[in-house]
Amino acid sequence: MSETPSSRLPIDPTTHLPSVQSFGELSHFLRSAMADEESLQLADGMGSMAGSIEAVLSGLKREPDPAVLAPALMDLMTVLREHRALVIALSPAWRGLYEYASYLAALNNFRVLISQWLLPVAPQVAAGSACERPVAIEDFELIAWRMLGEGMLLIDMYEQLCGREASESSVAAIDQAQVKRARNWWERLRS
Repeated sequence: MSETPSSRLPIDPTTHLPSVQSFGELSHFLRSAMADEESLQLADGMGSMAGSIEAVLSGLKREPDPAVLAPALMDLMTVLREHRALVIALSPAWRGLYEYASYLAALNNFRVLISQWLLPVAPQVAAGSACERPVAIEDFELIAWRMLGEGMLLIDMYEQLCGREASESSVAAIDQAQVKRARNWWERLRS
């Protein structure tokens, strides 16, 4: 009998791999998985973004017109800006990770994309004409998942770094104890 790997995420019964199927599940996972304060703040910010993204997606399913979605997109833009400010304010331990730059770039690209979707809305709302280029739900969802995936990778790499530093410090303590015993042994031999 094979044993499925232990995970903090729900296991998909068909693939036996961890999976997240909605932005709500992602938000719940992020809130429950973090240990240190900065990780928790980052996870809360990602959870807020996931909730805003979910609101935009549900709006896209009902009405694909960006003029109708403009308030939800503006709310998402506000949440995104606040989260980006939080990411920029993270400690140097975070900024040393390659994934930090990738996540920051993904946040910036997502922000630019939302701005591009909102720009055509402003003149057309005033003129009362329909938008030629609606926000495609597949594009929005794909880019949102990719951005949040970058954030999850950043958190995971940071937690691995913290775990490795903790184990290295305990290894250093063991090494010091071994050195002390070796010195004591050597002194007894020389006496």
